[in-house]
Amino acid sequence: MPRLAQCQALLAVVLASAAAMVSTSAPAQDRFAERAAMVETIKGHARSAPSAVEGQGIDPAVLETMGKVPRHLFVPEEQRGAAYRDRPLPIGYGQTISQPFIVALMTDLINVGPGDVVLEIGTGSGYQAAVLSPFAAKVYSIEIIPELGERAAARLAELRFDNVEVKVGDGYYGWPAHAPFDGIVVTAAASHIPPPLVEQLAKGGRMVVPVGGPFATQFLMLVEKRRDGSITTRQLLPVAFVPLRGGRAR
Repeated sequence: MPRLAQCQALLAVVLASAAAMVSTSAPAQDRFAERAAMVETIKGHARSAPSAVEGQGIDPAVLETMGKVPRHLFVPEEQRGAAYRDRPLPIGYGQTISQPFIVALMTDLINVGPGDVVLEIGTGSGYQAAVLSPFAAKVYSIEIIPELGERAAARLAELRFDNVEVKVGDGYYGWPAHAPFDGIVVTAAASHIPPPLVEQLAKGGRMVVPVGGPFATQFLMLVEKRRDGSITTRQLLPVAFVPLRGGRAR
């Protein structure tokens, strides 16, 4: 190959590599306007669901985070065009990435803060864990499907969500080694509230979990463990989640 052609080929490789680095190292600036529009849609949904949203609506800090986390990097390539629509999207293996409004709502409801430890059941794409990451000292996430767990862990590490730890396992039983948890988010529907998760909830902690069968009405439930250890539950709104796998989820 002539020297000029060699140089041109080398330059093309360098430019391609640089472009790839930019696309992964600064993803938050990409598609900013679409994320901003998504946040406005979330606000609209919150106004139409006052019984589920506490106080004056979803915490502005949660909305700000939703406007920064690059959802398009947590979905398959063929779904990226629809990444900022307010709807769930397939991510493979019969699973989905949750509707953005639901992600924002669940994050808001557990009300975690600096120093808190959070457990997520059903890592899926890793997007919910990424949204939780700025609010907690540590996020532990369990995924029962190995391929999804490994993919999500790699993506979260690539995007520097360094306080998120993912493991492959049966989320029905929680993660006793790191309990108690100040907040628990369950991203798949069980037929009942899993007792091991209630047990691993810290006093003063909150859990959000969809309850119901795959062919029946599901409701998002808020579970609170009071300082005296007593448990309260509240039904929030109808939802549609993929079923929780493993354990005695059914």
